[in-house]
Amino acid sequence: MLTSTHQTVMHSYPGLVALVTAKSGDTQNIMAAGWHSYISFTPPIYGVAVAEERFTHHLIKASGSFAINFVPAEYARYIDGAGKETGADGDKFKRLGISWKKGETIDAPILTEAYVAYECKVMDINRYGDHDWIVGEMTRFHRDEDVFGPDRLPDFEKVNLPLYLGRSKYLVADRHTSVVEMPYKREK
Repeated sequence: MLTSTHQTVMHSYPGLVALVTAKSGDTQNIMAAGWHSYISFTPPIYGVAVAEERFTHHLIKASGSFAINFVPAEYARYIDGAGKETGADGDKFKRLGISWKKGETIDAPILTEAYVAYECKVMDINRYGDHDWIVGEMTRFHRDEDVFGPDRLPDFEKVNLPLYLGRSKYLVADRHTSVVEMPYKREK
């Protein structure tokens, strides 16, 4: 039974955590973001919530761009490390052992271990409470074709997805995960 409370109840997990990368000048950073979303298919637009005090926020504002990266479960340590370390202490990529390449349309790093990554140019930034919602036009897409089936869904024989539960814990969607189709049928 549901009970009422005045305390904030946040329930958005389990979910994929995006690794947000940005670079301005010679400074680059990576952060973990649980609050992110597609906004539009045509044109392709993506948004992410980033608190202004985050080091990555300043790099995104200065460069006008960012990248969204998704890594398989075997690299969940990147998510954990990117969320716990600060870029103000130096290069997180070196400290976490993350390999990357430069984006094609932006300077932000694209993780070489990512199975999907998006390059985004900032379109808009708006403050909502304690976070800014940063909206980007998606300018380039990267996808590891080997991990997707003919239906364009991840093939769990080839990739394990880390679904974040909170507090450094993950539910791993892998070959043992049941994929169940539940089509809607209108009742008469």
